[in-house]
Amino acid sequence: MNILLTGGTGFIGRALVSALSEHQLTILTRDTGAAAELLGEQHHYLRSLDKLENLDGFDAVINLAGEPIVGKRWSDAQKKQLCHSRWDLTALLTGLIQQSSEPPAVFISGSAIGYYGAQGSQPLTESSSPHSEFTHMLCEKWEQLALDATSDVTRVCILRTGIVLGKHGGALAKMLPPFKLGLGGPIGSGQQGMSWIHLADMIGLIRFLLINPKCSGIFNATAPNPVSNRVFSQTLGEVLHRPALLPAPAFALHALLGEAAIMVLTGQYVHPQRAMEAGFGFRFPYLRQALEDLL
Repeated sequence: MNILLTGGTGFIGRALVSALSEHQLTILTRDTGAAAELLGEQHHYLRSLDKLENLDGFDAVINLAGEPIVGKRWSDAQKKQLCHSRWDLTALLTGLIQQSSEPPAVFISGSAIGYYGAQGSQPLTESSSPHSEFTHMLCEKWEQLALDATSDVTRVCILRTGIVLGKHGGALAKMLPPFKLGLGGPIGSGQQGMSWIHLADMIGLIRFLLINPKCSGIFNATAPNPVSNRVFSQTLGEVLHRPALLPAPAFALHALLGEAAIMVLTGQYVHPQRAMEAGFGFRFPYLRQALEDLL
């Protein structure tokens, strides 16, 4: 396949580039030199899409780009950056697909389980109704901009991604230093859901959607067994053979992150119903199994 990929230098993107080595990849990146050094000279690199009039010649588009949503306070300016780093590129890709005389057969575009909003302990699937809040508003428009590319020729798959677990990036890499020192523990009440997925299964699901012509629409990119933050913390401590008893108080996170603290203090219990119905098999359906593999 000839695949156009955005977000290729990110945590998930780097693993995906390696997993798609048998395909011809064109990677959109602001720094082509640094990307080639990181990902390899064998790929094609683009600084922008400005010179493209359509996406004829591409068999697939995978869109993983976007400003990281956790780590900075959600000022009005940061919220705009979070939205437009996703919306603008997705809209541009959809426009190029619509202008193609031979458009790509599949467009896989990112989203997040933040679509559902804070819903307590209620189990959620792709058909669950969302709660209206900032993360839902961001994801809803992001998804619709991608779904607008749907046609008789192009199927669109949306990935509502949870917490991706990998050793060398993402949330787990940030958790490891305090947990290794025995300073880890639950966040706030510890009852909030953590809908996680092993990086290998995240990559596997993208590959699965890429080659299965019957798959389209919304897919939760989460493992089948979400856990509470307290259970996650306890399991991580046990795998590392360290205590995990020191809680992170909610007020401290609110002081540090402001409104963005909702991302770690609420959470969701999300299930990948449509991926499982489509026949995708998870290598790591259980948290302990996933953490032992990674650590």
